[in-house]
Amino acid sequence: MMINETPAFVHPTCEVEEGALIGSGSKVWHVGHIRAKATIGRDCTIGRNVFVDAGVSVGDRVKIQNNVSVYAGVTIEDEVFVGPSAVFTNDLHPRAQNSQWVITPTLICRGSSIGANATIICGVRVGEYSMIAAGSVVTRDVEPFQLVAGNPARHLGWVDESGQVVSRDVTRPAHLAVTERTGDE
Repeated sequence: MMINETPAFVHPTCEVEEGALIGSGSKVWHVGHIRAKATIGRDCTIGRNVFVDAGVSVGDRVKIQNNVSVYAGVTIEDEVFVGPSAVFTNDLHPRAQNSQWVITPTLICRGSSIGANATIICGVRVGEYSMIAAGSVVTRDVEPFQLVAGNPARHLGWVDESGQVVSRDVTRPAHLAVTERTGDE
């Protein structure tokens, strides 16, 4: 049986290092840079001037808008939206001269949305289908389906899988099911 695969599109001004993997149907636009050992899933859209560092994993059907740098230590699961000029960090104690620096991992879970110009401080878990408002600074974990905004980002309510606000309560509504993860994932 033959499976028709749509090849990935990489704009001629984008640099893709040897050893990077880009899934079928994905599009990588102008002046991007995809480092060696980075993996971009199927059917993704990677905007203009996006940097994806070595070893970064980007899931399927992800949209990363213009001017985003995804540094080593960041994992982006399937169906995530990253707004323009969002910022990821990977070092809790950055210095220009520090041979002892340590990458602190960050997990962006399935279906979550990160607004334009939001900053994600490393070491956090952004839960499934959560929504981070534009310009927010995320300094701690965001629960699944949680809506956060501000600097530092604070709880505003709960959203459903479509991103619609369904509650402004502190407690997550029961109908917003969370799939528990095992240590194998």
